[in-house]
Amino acid sequence: MSGSANEEPRTGEVTSLLAAWREGDAAALDQVVGLVYEELRRMARLRARHDRAARALQPTAVVHEVYLRLVNMGRLRIESQQHFLAMSGRLMRQVLVDQARRRDALKRGEPMALESGMEGVVLPEPVELLMLDRALGELAALDRRQHDIVELRYFAGLTIDEVSTALGVSPATVEREWAVARAWLFDRLHPRPPVPAPPATEP
Repeated sequence: MSGSANEEPRTGEVTSLLAAWREGDAAALDQVVGLVYEELRRMARLRARHDRAARALQPTAVVHEVYLRLVNMGRLRIESQQHFLAMSGRLMRQVLVDQARRRDALKRGEPMALESGMEGVVLPEPVELLMLDRALGELAALDRRQHDIVELRYFAGLTIDEVSTALGVSPATVEREWAVARAWLFDRLHPRPPVPAPPATEP
């Protein structure tokens, strides 16, 4: 996200429009999407660059699907631009997972891998997208905040500071829990083979 002089006024405008959307102004959502459209496309392009499952969908198609899901979800309590982008990132994850499931149903035996490579974001690779989705579900049951941090960092592409703002915790907490969550995911997605038992000794 850029730090241009226009960013702060735009952020304030997005916040006002989100409030209008919560109050029932359906057209406000269209205006929000218009203001952050390029950011949404950037997020979609990142996913297409690093996720094989995403390459079957054009960034514009992904953004359109996210928009339709936001419309169908009704008036969400989204407070800020960062919160809106975080929610959009989560919806992009759902779009990709649904796409992977559809392709998996059509082409059994053809794994779709998720290749991490975004700067500062390192997850095990290659990782099957559906396997990652199941692991994130398990992580959510164990520690919801760590799950949210992974979603916001990896799928929404937010920085540590942006995740800190979105979740209302310190950057140091995000850094620490991001590291813990990545280690847990690595172990969950790449389990170590069992250590063979030592041979029995002669009596």
